[in-house]
Amino acid sequence: MAILNEAVVKELQKRLAVLKEPVKLIVFTQEFECQFCRSARELVEELAGVSEKLSTEVYDFVKDKEKVEQYGIDKIPAVVVEGEVDYGIRFFGVPSGYEFGSLLEAVNVVSRKNAILAPETLEILKPLDRDVHIQVFVTPTCPYCPIAVKTAHRFAFAKEQVRADMVESTEFPHLANKYGVMSVPKIIVNETFSLEGALPEREFAEQVMKAVQGE
Repeated sequence: MAILNEAVVKELQKRLAVLKEPVKLIVFTQEFECQFCRSARELVEELAGVSEKLSTEVYDFVKDKEKVEQYGIDKIPAVVVEGEVDYGIRFFGVPSGYEFGSLLEAVNVVSRKNAILAPETLEILKPLDRDVHIQVFVTPTCPYCPIAVKTAHRFAFAKEQVRADMVESTEFPHLANKYGVMSVPKIIVNETFSLEGALPEREFAEQVMKAVQGE
């Protein structure tokens, strides 16, 4: 049975009509051992079927080691949102509930080549000259989580040094435990620096720079 019903598909067709450049949704899965992989793959494939600007590629986490290493995938299910280049935008776990909107936003940013960040935010990030890994822990029912996810993904699009991951905490409880995720959104920068809440983009950028400068 389809995940996206007819009414949702029609609404998506309207929303995705603004897409300009092609976007590839790359799914990493393993059908027989990953509890949520099938749901993630089917959701992404159905979404890609809505617009001619979208396409999918599906890889096996065990068999396709070259692709796994190329995209730095360390857990599944995983979705990479790629345009003409890999901008470091990742979803780990099923992007469902409120996070489906985050997936649509990432597609829009990549396709239209617009980070949708204020000039002052871009100015804060301008000095960034080293790799930054941002993980945003979420749950599908958290209405504030997409704010953090979208901002992190916009940072990744704007700065090649940034990789930004949405991590669905209930699907990766060992990581939620590792990083002490007691509430969401919980943001981890370069493994050691943590933030909580849906920060305004300027404050988020300032905290990222603070984390990098403090290393």
